[in-house]
Amino acid sequence: MMSSTHGISVVPSQAYYRNDIHLMSKVKVTGIARDTSKSTLHDFFSFCGKITEIELQEEQKHKSATIVFERPSAAKTALMLDGSNLNGATLHVSSDAEHAEEAGSQEDPSPVHHIEQSDKPRAGIAAEYLAKGYQLSDRILQRAIEIDNKQGISKKFLSYINGLDTSVGQRALGPEQTISGKVQSTFSQARERAMSINEQKGISKTAHEYYSKALATPVGQKVLSFYTNTSKQVFDIHEEARRIVDHHKSRRQETSSTAPRTEGSDAQSEPTTQSAPTAA
Repeated sequence: MMSSTHGISVVPSQAYYRNDIHLMSKVKVTGIARDTSKSTLHDFFSFCGKITEIELQEEQKHKSATIVFERPSAAKTALMLDGSNLNGATLHVSSDAEHAEEAGSQEDPSPVHHIEQSDKPRAGIAAEYLAKGYQLSDRILQRAIEIDNKQGISKKFLSYINGLDTSVGQRALGPEQTISGKVQSTFSQARERAMSINEQKGISKTAHEYYSKALATPVGQKVLSFYTNTSKQVFDIHEEARRIVDHHKSRRQETSSTAPRTEGSDAQSEPTTQSAPTAA
């Protein structure tokens, strides 16, 4: 960006841009319960995107924190969580920066095989919060829907998820096939074929396995629509959260059925909690 003063062109320095981006990547969180640790706060806000710094301060009745994200889009997602509940306390999330709508993405049109948490639609991130067990009010869920409606789904994420639609469809249904283009009656057979090929190639062990497996189920078209269309209701977020929970339950059952059994007093049960879902 270039400004002009009395006919003299002024080009902002790189330091100006860095400071601006740093400010837009930062949020202030107040009203934090006194027993909330930095680790707990990190777990909660990491659903928004990669965190680079958390500064936690003690106050008279509560704690407050300054959280710096790697990208401004993650900070904007965190602002969506204003009024959310953590450890029985209502969080107030604010920022000193103007968070204008991001300009249209200029990513390379070539296929995308890796996405960051902050690339995901806000409604999808909200579903991940619910699946993890956090409680978000319908007002916050509606806010997520409104942001997606206003800003649209990022081109990078659309390229990623549509690429999965094609690759899963080809594995399950044959060349030049997509899950979104196939009728529901074929999904049971397609899912078995896709899962079998996934296991052979180790695809199910990659970080994006939820998306690829979900697309190969009888509700694959519904999953694809959730992540690629901005027209949705609060109910749709709850429904996607249930699908994510069912996926994690299935994974734990598969892991427990294949893991070697340990006998005696040294046997320990596996933890049932999951970290924030990521995609690669």
